[in-house]
Amino acid sequence: MTAKEMSEINKEIKELRAKINRHDRLYYVLAKPEISDREYDKLYRRLKDLEDEYPQAQTPDSPTCRIGAEPIKAFTAVKHITPMMSLDNTYSADELKAFDQRVRKNLDGESVEYVVELKFDGVSASLLYENGKWVRGATRGDGEKGDDVTGNLRTIRSIPLEFGSDTLSAPELLEVRGEVYMTKKTLELINKDKERRGEELFANPRNAAAGSLKLLDSKVVATRRLDIFIWGIGHCRGREFGTHVEVLEYLKKGGLKVNPHYKLCKSINEAIEYCNLWEAKKDNLDFEVDGMVLKVNDLAQRLRLGHTSKSPRWAIAYKFPAEKALTEVLDIIIQVGRTGAVTPVAILKPVHLSGTTVSRATLHNFDEIKRLGVKIGDKVYVEKSGEIIPKVLSVAKEKRSGKEVDFIAPMKCPVCGAELVRLAEEVALRCPNMACRAQIREAILHFASKNAMDIENMGEAVVDRLVDKGLVKDYGDIYSLRPAEIQGLDRMADKSISNLMDAIEKSRSNDLNRLIYGLGIRHVGESSAWALAEHFGAIGRLEEASIDELTAIREIGPVVAGSIRAFFQSKENVRVMDKLKRALPNISASPGKRDGSNMLSGQTIVVTGVLKSYSRIGIEELIRKLGGKPSSSVSAETDYLVCGDNAGSKLDKARALRVKVISEEDFRAMVS
Repeated sequence: MTAKEMSEINKEIKELRAKINRHDRLYYVLAKPEISDREYDKLYRRLKDLEDEYPQAQTPDSPTCRIGAEPIKAFTAVKHITPMMSLDNTYSADELKAFDQRVRKNLDGESVEYVVELKFDGVSASLLYENGKWVRGATRGDGEKGDDVTGNLRTIRSIPLEFGSDTLSAPELLEVRGEVYMTKKTLELINKDKERRGEELFANPRNAAAGSLKLLDSKVVATRRLDIFIWGIGHCRGREFGTHVEVLEYLKKGGLKVNPHYKLCKSINEAIEYCNLWEAKKDNLDFEVDGMVLKVNDLAQRLRLGHTSKSPRWAIAYKFPAEKALTEVLDIIIQVGRTGAVTPVAILKPVHLSGTTVSRATLHNFDEIKRLGVKIGDKVYVEKSGEIIPKVLSVAKEKRSGKEVDFIAPMKCPVCGAELVRLAEEVALRCPNMACRAQIREAILHFASKNAMDIENMGEAVVDRLVDKGLVKDYGDIYSLRPAEIQGLDRMADKSISNLMDAIEKSRSNDLNRLIYGLGIRHVGESSAWALAEHFGAIGRLEEASIDELTAIREIGPVVAGSIRAFFQSKENVRVMDKLKRALPNISASPGKRDGSNMLSGQTIVVTGVLKSYSRIGIEELIRKLGGKPSSSVSAETDYLVCGDNAGSKLDKARALRVKVISEEDFRAMVS
């Protein structure tokens, strides 16, 4: 090929990239497409063909390079040019006014304007552009450092690979901040697909976005259809700004996606009115917001206001109050848990609440029904805050018609018909029949759960089919399952069966503490399961332990000890344990031995955020093996806070208490 011909090829490639980038912006950022999907695909295919034929012409910033060829092995930590600080929260108009008073006091009474923006319920991220070229994307992490997730962020089509335009030149260095999110519609589609495959569903769009960003395969991330809103600048070299509004307009003109729903307010009262406006109509959006953010508009005033160790003094988050709604109790049903606890649940006339349709709410126990005075047919107020299960707040007794019906607590289990019992020290009624189908189902789900025996692919749908067909009558039957038995079950293809059998086989090598926790003994949690495994070293010794032997262990009190003895004295449980002993030849093996150096002896360690190399149970097990004590809450007694991505209030508390904060990489280096 002649130099002239190659020049023509390069020219066409350049023009195709410019066209595709322009149409990406029109479609993903401005929502104003000019061509059909078919026409877009034709442009993309032509560019891909040319780059495949002339690989020397391909560059990393080409639109065809948004998805990586191979999964990466791990994320690397990168330092933000400017720390990504967290915001202080407020929950009322009075608190917002108090914030305004502090701002004005620190500015000697100067007039102040606020920019009020939506507070997106997503995952914070930072994008770095050098001379207009996008070079890196990172998570917030601990605020100082985050994970390099450029490959995953590159799948977001609304992120331009180049910043700037014909009328706006790019600065030498630009670090912008934004919020990665997933739309409600996308989450609905993904969860429908997960449900079909019998997989655990995402709880909400934020969890889905956070989990997607931590995947090592960008091909999978691309299927999650993530998006991003850019809301500010962390660092800029080569361009000066006077106000935040000027920053937002500049970012928009440069090609970044800025949410249009922000307002410049001349007073705190105007800002509060705008917050109230969006509180009333937030559910009309196709993405989740959990509040509003107020920022001082003047950047010079921001500099004078400064910041505390964790948050700026010139910005505040206003969190929307927990939403409640009035609806009708259509019925009250009974659910039976794995320990036999019987829980009443209100079936509600569907009502839209906090972005979702609510049709049921827990009533906790039968004493709670009496306390509320709730009847079938009552109008009730229900509340749902964040991921909390909807609950009944109160009864609108003034709306009663006289047709409401009292709820009568059952005497028998609604699943198996056994007489219900109430233990002396408890409020809850319980089904004592350990062969009750409801208890079997919940017990097996617990046994297979991630923090117990961690049997992947054994979710609710699979367990329901196994129990319904009588293939699994208790968790001891899991290890006698055969592929031929499972083949007749609905939606269980050969690949699904193979994956399930592999997961069951893998679980045979688990440590004793996981097995003890998986047994579902009342009051025995992960921490006490570890203490029992470490002390007894074999399941047989635990089965024979007396109350005195059990209570001699520091973590085991009289109630837990009594529960353990009652569990192993049950003839039904002895039968199931015999199955497990035959199925698991290593069941008597003690948990992983502690490292000879006992390097974390006496150290209390809290873990927060999303980790990339450890599961939560995995890192806590490692801490215990090295002599340390994992804890769920930060206090003055905490020695270290291991901080993963998307850390929350624990990080703030650790800083306030001057607890040493280390990254996941620091922890790995410390124990390696």
